[in-house]
Amino acid sequence: METNSPFRSLAVLVMFAFGLASCQNEKDLDYARYYTNGKQLYDANCLNCHASDGAGLRGLIPPLSDTLFLRKNRDRLACIIKHGMNEKIQVNGKEYDQLMPANEQLPDIDIAAIVTYITNSFGNDQGLYDQEEASRDLKKCVE
Repeated sequence: METNSPFRSLAVLVMFAFGLASCQNEKDLDYARYYTNGKQLYDANCLNCHASDGAGLRGLIPPLSDTLFLRKNRDRLACIIKHGMNEKIQVNGKEYDQLMPANEQLPDIDIAAIVTYITNSFGNDQGLYDQEEASRDLKKCVE
């Protein structure tokens, strides 16, 4: 009769969980960290205008669910977040010309996390956008 059976089951479960975690490669772990941090930063800095579902605000604030716009402008997204935007854009066939305020206080890694989050949420699936990419793209910004 095994009296330690629940403890053994728990030990096996813990070892299994550690085994699964160790199977993830570093890129997967980076993606998870950037995405999770990006959601928190999005909620603090972007949610008021772009909404929790990325739908934007009827005709004023563009949605973030347009995979084509985000894919075509991926190398500009860091600049848009950091320096804001004051130009007409077309998203999902609609024109938007509302001023987007700058977020100059955000460091490159936070911008990378936000880009990772928005380009992998709201129907988007573009993978990791890391700090190195953000720093490179921010050097190309035309303010």
